[in-house]
Amino acid sequence: MKKLIKESGLRDIKALAERYPKAKIYFHQDLDGVTTAIAMKKYLESNGIDVVDTEIIQYGDKEFSVKKMDAQGDTMPVLVDFAHGKPMFVIHTDHHDRQAGAEETGAKSFRPSRSNVETISQIVSPKDIFPETDLRLISTVDSADYAKYDITPEQVMNYIFSIDKDKSATQNKFAMGLVLNKLLLAFKNKPKFLENLVMNSEPSLYSILNQIKSEMGDRKLPSPEMLKKNQEDYVQRMTNSRDVMSDDGIIVQYGGGNMMKPGSYDRYTPFKNNPEADFLVIAWPLGLLQASCNPFKKERELKGVNLGDIAQEVLSKWEPQLKEKKVPLSTIKYVSESKINPESVGFTFKDFNALYGDKLKKRPNGDKALDNLEKIMELPYKGLSESQFSVLDSVTVSAWDLIQANSGGHKCITNISGLNYLGRAVRPNDDPYRFNPEADDAPYIKFVKMLQREFVSKLKEKIEESKQAS
Repeated sequence: MKKLIKESGLRDIKALAERYPKAKIYFHQDLDGVTTAIAMKKYLESNGIDVVDTEIIQYGDKEFSVKKMDAQGDTMPVLVDFAHGKPMFVIHTDHHDRQAGAEETGAKSFRPSRSNVETISQIVSPKDIFPETDLRLISTVDSADYAKYDITPEQVMNYIFSIDKDKSATQNKFAMGLVLNKLLLAFKNKPKFLENLVMNSEPSLYSILNQIKSEMGDRKLPSPEMLKKNQEDYVQRMTNSRDVMSDDGIIVQYGGGNMMKPGSYDRYTPFKNNPEADFLVIAWPLGLLQASCNPFKKERELKGVNLGDIAQEVLSKWEPQLKEKKVPLSTIKYVSESKINPESVGFTFKDFNALYGDKLKKRPNGDKALDNLEKIMELPYKGLSESQFSVLDSVTVSAWDLIQANSGGHKCITNISGLNYLGRAVRPNDDPYRFNPEADDAPYIKFVKMLQREFVSKLKEKIEESKQAS
C-alpha cells in the first residue's frame, strides 16, 4: 500500500505529481467555487496531474453525502473553497476566516481574501490563470461588494446580457459576469451542471458563460427570457407577502416564499423591493437565522453596528438554557446523514471531533462508550443497531456549543445556524422528517422566530446608539 505524502504546501506540487497522476476536485456550489475549481484544474494540469472528475460539496447534510475517496489510490482528492476539511483530502485550499477538520490534510493553502480563486490564480500559481478583470468581478460577487462599483439590484438579478456601447469594456465585462452568475445559480442544483462547467470551461468568464449556454441548449433548460419572467413574478409576489415587513430601515422576513419555478428566487429581492432598507433579518424554517447589510447602499447605518456581535448578544440571552440542553451524538449523526447513500463519506468520528471534539460531554459510563465510538461512527446511521445507537446516546454536545460551531459571520453578514438539530428525533423515523412552516408548535421553529425578534430589537438599539454618537 502506497503511503500518503505529507506536504507542507502547494509549492511542493512536483512531489505530489510524482505520487498522483490523476486528481478529483471537490468545490463549493457557487461562482467562486466553480472558478476556483477551474483554476485548480489548470494549475494541476500544468504540473502533469490529470483532473479526471469533479464534485460539488455544500455545507449542512449535503457535506456528508459526497462520494468517498481513498487517497491511497492514484487519484488525488482535492478540496477548494470550503471551510470544512476531511482526512481524505490531500490538498485543501480556502479563503474563509477559519477552517475545521484540516489538520490531517497534506497540502494546505489558507489565505483570507475576498475569493479563493484570487489566491489560486495569483498566489499559488506562478503565473496568472484568470484575467484580472474576471477576478475582480468574482471577488465582488463573493463578497457582495456592490456599492463600491455602483452596482444595482437590477444588474445583479439580470438574466440577459447584451453589450452596451455607451459603457466601457470593463463595465460590459462586469455586466456579463453578473449574468453568468445568475444563470449559474439558476441551474446549480441540476445534476452535473456545475461539474460540467469545471471540466469543460477555460479559465475565463466568457468561456464559462458559453459553456452555460451550451448546457442550457443541450438539456433544453428554461430560456433566460423564461427565467426573467419567473423572477419578475416572484419579486411581485414578495412585494405583497405577509411574511415580509420593512420597518425603521430593517427588513424582517420569514422564509423565501414560493421558489419552485426555475430562476424565481433571488437573495437580493428584499433589497430590490425595499431599496432604502439598511438591513435584512431573515428566518428560515430549516433552522437558520441570517442577517445582512444592504450591499447596494454606500451610506447606511453601519457606524458602531456589527451584525456578528449582535448575533452573540442575542444568543447570550438563552445561554444558560442552551448550555443546559444536551444534544446526543446519535441525533447529530442522524441529521447529518439524512442525504447519504452507500458511496457517501458519511458523518464520521473525525468529522465530529473536528467540529465538536473539544466540547463533547459524556454521560454515565461515557468513558467505556468512547472506546467503541470511532468504529460505530464509521457505519451509516441506517445500519446501526439499538445498542450502537445507545453508545452514541452517551456522548453529547451542549446546544450552545453546537450552535456556535455551526454559526459564523462578520460585521456585514452573519448567521445563527444548527437550530434544526434541536428539534429532531434521536432515532431515525420510518418516514422522512417533515415540518410545517405554518405550525407554531414546532419547538425549534418557535425558537428561530424568537431569535429573529430579539435580533431585530437589538439591531434597532445599535442603530439608535449609532445615530446618537454621530
